[in-house]
Amino acid sequence: MQIRTARDAADFLAPAFAGARRELLAILFIDSNRFVVGRSETRQGEQAAIDLPLRPILADALRFDAAGLILAHNHPSGDPTPSDADVAATRKLARIAGELGVQVHDHLIFAGGSCRSFRAMGFL
Repeated sequence: MQIRTARDAADFLAPAFAGARRELLAILFIDSNRFVVGRSETRQGEQAAIDLPLRPILADALRFDAAGLILAHNHPSGDPTPSDADVAATRKLARIAGELGVQVHDHLIFAGGSCRSFRAMGFL
């Protein structure tokens, strides 16, 4: 599958978050032509901010020889607004991944039947 837009990513990932009562982190790894070359998912629990496990994410990106990645997680609370911790962790990952030649294309938050894009909100 080719992921050209945040909507493409949201449509592809939405089934993973449908009805989720616990926080879930999903990552799509994409090649330079934006085709999905890998995927990972991690159940997180009930915390207010997603934990971005940097080492495993970057190890997977290198294992898949990904040129980029798209993060997504849900807010079981129903509020799709990213927390300050969400934004800070995503920016840190983008900075470190960029040093390895891997671009963080977006981070999506699913909540309350909607999806928000960090890129569209100006956080990336």
